[in-house]
Amino acid sequence: MTKLKKQILGFILTLSASFIALAQETQPNDMVAVQEKIDSAFGVIVSKLAPILFVPVQGIPLIVLILGIGGIIFTVYFGFINLRLFRHAIQCVQGKFDNPDDHGEISHFQALTSALSATVGLGNIAGVAVAITIGGPGAVVWMWLIAFFGMSTKFSSCTLAQVYRRISGTKTEHVLGGPMIYLEEGIKERLGPSLGAGAAVIGKAFAVLFAVFTITGSIGGGNMFQGNQTFKIVSEITGLSHDYAWAGGLVMAILVGIVIIGGIRRIGQVTSKLVPTMCLFYVTVCLIIILSNFTQIPAMIASIFQGAFNPDAAFGGALAVFIQGAKRAAFSNEAGLGSAAIAHSAAKTEEPVREGAVAMLGPFIDTLVVCTMTALTILITASHIDPSTGNPFSEPGGVEITMAAFTSLAPWLRYCLMVAVFIFAYSTMISWSYYGERAAEYLFGPGSKMPYRFFFLFCVIIGPIVSLGNLIDFTDLLILSMAYPNIIGMLILAPKVKVLAKDYVDRLNNGQIQPTVD
Repeated sequence: MTKLKKQILGFILTLSASFIALAQETQPNDMVAVQEKIDSAFGVIVSKLAPILFVPVQGIPLIVLILGIGGIIFTVYFGFINLRLFRHAIQCVQGKFDNPDDHGEISHFQALTSALSATVGLGNIAGVAVAITIGGPGAVVWMWLIAFFGMSTKFSSCTLAQVYRRISGTKTEHVLGGPMIYLEEGIKERLGPSLGAGAAVIGKAFAVLFAVFTITGSIGGGNMFQGNQTFKIVSEITGLSHDYAWAGGLVMAILVGIVIIGGIRRIGQVTSKLVPTMCLFYVTVCLIIILSNFTQIPAMIASIFQGAFNPDAAFGGALAVFIQGAKRAAFSNEAGLGSAAIAHSAAKTEEPVREGAVAMLGPFIDTLVVCTMTALTILITASHIDPSTGNPFSEPGGVEITMAAFTSLAPWLRYCLMVAVFIFAYSTMISWSYYGERAAEYLFGPGSKMPYRFFFLFCVIIGPIVSLGNLIDFTDLLILSMAYPNIIGMLILAPKVKVLAKDYVDRLNNGQIQPTVD
């Protein structure tokens, strides 16, 4: 065992012992007071950052406009590449174009599942429930549209990540890639002829800003939100008191720590098995619930489209419906945020556009398949409606709404959902730890990886303590803000991607690119 692994495992054990000792010495009321203070601190942070990062433009948060408009621009500018290369992307994931001699650390399939493990998580289970309880059924339409256009955004981001990635090492290659690299080097290259040294300053500023947002985003949405909702469903089912929220976080921290010490190769090995299995299981259960209520399907579909274009005032009107659908879709599939590009930069390939095509399957699987299944299951069982009033719940609901939908078919299904939530949250945490670690490495050098891992594991414990309301706002602020430098930078670099895409598609159509495996 390497020195680093021993240090991390030692940290986990020390942290475990410290929390156990604290729990034994602290009276229950005192522990509750500590948890309330932590939760209150997050509320203060949100109140200070929200007016800056989520500044409204005609009532719509600027970040939502950037995500939506950016996706439309990339889709049209690249000639609907999300449709033209869709079939080819599936072939790449199947390994038909793999070359083991190409530079990189993981296969196309492992890169996709690693990225999906960060997106197919509680954003799909709890986040969709939040969107529907706040924005109503119509939010689903906007989730679909954001995901469709987001496929082109992710294509652009992951293509650029391959172009500008940094590879080091001899026997074992080490890849550092993602927006922090292509923003720095790409903007300098693109704007250098006209701005000179100023281009390097702009590129570096964008890269540093993105890296900072990635680290904070990994702590918020990729860490604490996952632990929060996992403990929520466990406590709902088992009756475990919130006083022991820290204990649930501690268990998750230990399990996450065991995997993240192995880096992207270990993460790729784990997620390539976990993600497909859990996605298939989860979608199957949702389909069974939907089909068991098949007589209500027409009315449910009608409510989705009616809610999108003629929404009930109970959900805040058309603007609120759009905002919730867009925010939850962006949080779930991360298209435009640039996080997935960090994982896809490590894929073994010499064709950047090929990896971009593989990456664009992420929003399709995450939102158009998994999120849709969650939404339809909630709507067809009306679990988002308070049975005592016949109106939507007054407070935003999370995983407990989805659990109610599962329980409507059979009480024991809540245990299946609990397992799915745990595994989805677990896989999301280990992938986001990698994203944050690479961002820390970019900012502070290789020596920062160990301190980052320590801090990440500590925050896993904090997640279950914070209230859902504060955590949703905190998570949105941190993760969605990654899109500011990333999308603006990608718009600057879009001409380069367009040239690469045209060249690749031409060679593919002309037969110059052939499968390596039948």
